[in-house]
Formats: sequence, structure tokens, C-alpha cells
Amino acid sequence: MELLKCHDLSLGYEGKAVAEHISFTLSEGEYLCIVGENGSGKSTLVKTLLKLQPPLSGSIERLLPKDSAIGYLPQQTPVQKDFPATVEEIVRSGFLARSRLRPFYTKEERALAEEKMERLGITHLKKRCYRELSGGQQQRVLLARALCATGNLLLLDEPVAGLDPKVTAEMYELIAALNREDGLTVIMVSHDISAVLEYATHILHVLHGSAFFGTTEEYRASEVGKLFARGECA
Repeated sequence: MELLKCHDLSLGYEGKAVAEHISFTLSEGEYLCIVGENGSGKSTLVKTLLKLQPPLSGSIERLLPKDSAIGYLPQQTPVQKDFPATVEEIVRSGFLARSRLRPFYTKEERALAEEKMERLGITHLKKRCYRELSGGQQQRVLLARALCATGNLLLLDEPVAGLDPKVTAEMYELIAALNREDGLTVIMVSHDISAVLEYATHILHVLHGSAFFGTTEEYRASEVGKLFARGECA
């Protein structure tokens, strides 16, 4: 089943395009990685997929069930890392994306939040203050929050930024397990080309003025894929 269809997107701000001719289709169970150089339009694409800003032209069709949002794990700012709330409160707040400002959590939502914390191995932290946690623990909390927002699609923006190699490897394996074992569709923005080639089923390479989209094997064989893997793409 298709979840997202993007056709000939032109992205930018103040009428000035930073990326053009972006077309791709994302189906249930796929793992799409978005790569590209700094300033190529990856962050703008993320905002557009989340409906935080419209494309300059082109179309996006979101085919998610009505009761499901995109589960989003953003890059953290220093202020967000110091947020004074408990782990449990932050995880449950994921339901706000689909509760339509309902001022309470249902019994089912509370149980589902417990399930997601257990799935990510953070149940023992649920009464701890978020700002007291390590970077890796914080990312697991935010991932559990994203899981509460969706049963279908995760959008992860540089989810291992700033993490040490051991925690990075654990995070990659956890995301892969959510895709492989739990059936979640994943979109991940990354600069880590080795991880992209290992885990992705499809790759979208955003270039200045154009884009490549295809399977990972097609990307490996493409000229842009070969250059990017060698660190020569600019």
C-alpha cells in the first residue's frame, strides 16, 4: 500500500527554489533514506512532508489512515535537551498529534505508551526527568514519542547526530528492527552513507536542481551514488 506520493516538487522559501524535480513514491514497509549535501534542500523537504510549509510547486499526496500522523523525530536543540518533564510525560505527548487537543489521555493511550517504552527499553526511566538522561536515552524517549503518534510512518531527521559509535550502532539496529519486525515504514535523513547503504531499501538523493530516486542497488550503480560513496559529490 502506498503511503506517500510526491510529484515534481520544487522546494524553497521566499519564492527561491533550493531543490527541484523531486518525485518519489513510498510504500508500506519500505525504508527510505534521504541524502544530499548541506544546503541541498533536505531540511526543506522534511518541513514540506510534515506540512509545515508548502512546496513552491508540485504535489504531495499523503495516504495515511485518518487516525494516524507521521511519527517525527527531529534534530534536537540545546533547549529541547534541557526540557523539564518526565520520560513518561514526553512519550505520552506523542498522542497529541492525533487527539485533536483532547485534554486527557485515554486508558488505551496510557497502555500503548507503556508498550512503546517497553519496546525501546526505557520503562525503568519513565519517572526520570528527561534532561537528566544521556543523549542515547533521550533519543529513545523521542523515538517512543514518535511511535505514539503513528502506527505507520516514522520520519527521522539525523537520529544519531552527536551520539557515540556504540550508541549510534544500537540506534541504527533499533530503527531497522522497527522497520523489519514491527512493519513500520521509515524515512531517515542521514549523512552516514555506510548506514544508508546497509539499511535503506530506497534512496532519495537531493541535488541542487534535481534529485535521484531508486532502490539502494540502483543507487549503488548510479554515478551520483558512486561519487557520494567516495565523498566526491559536491
